[in-house]
Amino acid sequence: MIPEIGAIVLLIAFVTAVYAALAAWYGGSKNQFRWVESARNATIAIWPLTILASALLITSLLRNDFSVAYVWQVSSIEMPTYLKVTALWGGQAGSLMFWTLLMSTFIALVMMRKWHTQRELMSNAIIVANMTLIFFLAINTFVENPFTRMDVIPADGNGLNPLLRHLGMIIHPPMLYLGFTGFVIPYIFAMAALMSGKVDDEWIKTTRRWALVAWLLLGLGNILGGRWAYDVLGWGGYWAWDPVENASFMPWLAGTAFLHSVMIQEKRNMFKMWNMFLVILTFSLVMYGTFIVRSGVISSVHSFAESAIGPMFFIFIAVMFVFSTYWVNARRNLLTSQNSLQSFLSREAAFLYNNFLMMAILAIIFLFTNYPILSELVTGEKGFVGPPVYEQALAPLFALLVLLMGVAPLTMWYRTTLKRLELRLRWPAIITTLFVAILFVLGIRGFGALTGFWVVAFSLLLTLLEFWKGTRARMKKGESLPVAFSKMMGRNRRRYGGYWVHVGVLVMAFGIIGIELFQEETQIRLQSGQSITVGDYEVAFNNVGQFSGEDDLIVTEASMDVYRDGRLLQTLHPRTEFYTRSGQPMTIPDMRSTIEEDLYVLLVNWEPTSANEATFRFFINPLVNWVWAGGFIFILGTLIAVWPDPVEKRVAAARRRKRPFVQAAD
Repeated sequence: MIPEIGAIVLLIAFVTAVYAALAAWYGGSKNQFRWVESARNATIAIWPLTILASALLITSLLRNDFSVAYVWQVSSIEMPTYLKVTALWGGQAGSLMFWTLLMSTFIALVMMRKWHTQRELMSNAIIVANMTLIFFLAINTFVENPFTRMDVIPADGNGLNPLLRHLGMIIHPPMLYLGFTGFVIPYIFAMAALMSGKVDDEWIKTTRRWALVAWLLLGLGNILGGRWAYDVLGWGGYWAWDPVENASFMPWLAGTAFLHSVMIQEKRNMFKMWNMFLVILTFSLVMYGTFIVRSGVISSVHSFAESAIGPMFFIFIAVMFVFSTYWVNARRNLLTSQNSLQSFLSREAAFLYNNFLMMAILAIIFLFTNYPILSELVTGEKGFVGPPVYEQALAPLFALLVLLMGVAPLTMWYRTTLKRLELRLRWPAIITTLFVAILFVLGIRGFGALTGFWVVAFSLLLTLLEFWKGTRARMKKGESLPVAFSKMMGRNRRRYGGYWVHVGVLVMAFGIIGIELFQEETQIRLQSGQSITVGDYEVAFNNVGQFSGEDDLIVTEASMDVYRDGRLLQTLHPRTEFYTRSGQPMTIPDMRSTIEEDLYVLLVNWEPTSANEATFRFFINPLVNWVWAGGFIFILGTLIAVWPDPVEKRVAAARRRKRPFVQAAD
């Protein structure tokens, strides 16, 4: 009975979304606000309906109801409870419903806000929001319904994909989905502003915090995905330029460009058309990413199987893009900037250069990601672009972006003189050069490595000096160092939170340079009792054992002692896992981690002979933990930037009090 109720709930949610869109259109066109209010209430009602549908599916998973096709696909009797719950987003139909749940959550929260200063946007915002909800609910209701019954009820299920049987399953996919669905909100307001002809800064100020939250969650999802790959996939790295990885990185890049560009519109009333383009691009890339994951058109370790919804997603993306383009063209006169760029050496120009670099990076990633499709269209065979090609093409652009990250805050609005910029850059450049010279003396060679360290260190020093200058200015008023620093942060959270984000990215850049340019790899076959020297470590192979794990799992685990200078540091247990039901093997590494480097060990093969022989692969990954440390700083900085600013709220309230209130007609 539960699956039937779930299917009915999804159908009700779909009908409710259709009603909300039509009621909002009617109320807005006839200037009857009671219809718009009814549409808003209906849109909010979709949220508890999707919660109920998700709860019913989780209930079926926990009850091992294998009469439901989705439960049979992603669960099994002996699978741990936490994995049965997370199996909600472990397959095609369930993950689409989870996506709809999160999107309806964001939209409901937006609908619950006070609209008294933007009532003219409400009807159009409801229409655009429900256009997206209708599409996803239609797929869940009529195409990929997670409550579909099996013709024959099996005794047990297939179990979750082994790649997803990890604690990261609890948080990584939800973070990505929250980031994806969160970016729908800026798009809704942008389209509502265009449709209403209200293209001033108000829609940007309303959605800025929503965009920041979505950007944070998507960035966090990418970082967690990198950590998951590092811990589970067993290839010694964290980012492989996989199509699905790229599909989540591209909207984050577009969102980053948007968050930088809107500052210029707020400050100088410029780039209105460009900001609309970036919002539409971000939304389109979110939908495109979903298309890549679910269509099977491009092979990926992360993607779901091929299904009929691929063409539907493609059509939806095309329809929304045409819809967006129509309204941008219709309001192009209103999107004309009132000011122009006065100098190519200014804060505005620096933000523009930032956007151009991000768009160039995004374009290259998009081209390389879709190269299999393009090559098949031209030659009839699918080509492939590997990580080395990505890195060679993107490294110079990322270096310029990192350099601009440090230099841009030193520029002034309107115009900056070369003399002023030179004076502020001279000593940081000298200090950074001395730092790189020390690295050279310590044995770090290679033009690429030294150049990369110089660029990152230079930008990091410039960013830290911005903190010091602000703190020192307050200390001159008699405040102590801790008080001055905390008050400086509290008075301008958006600015200094952004600087903390820059610091996090730069710390991550140090780690990326370390592992990409200095990683060492060794593979060797050892007998029990033998040792090998890897870097500064001596690793002794003790033995290998095999045992049964939970559900259908067979684990083969090695024991290895790690020594340094004759002192035992740690015992590592790299292992392989074999899932008998699906016949899929997994290679799970173990590692000795320090701030300096990781000793990363994989059990490649084991033969249960009298000598107890096994093949191991060893990696020395320098500075890899700086990547994760930088990620934490990145999150901290974004939280500071997004945290409500009391001063900003008072200014906004004062601005609203001066604006006359217009009562909509009933």
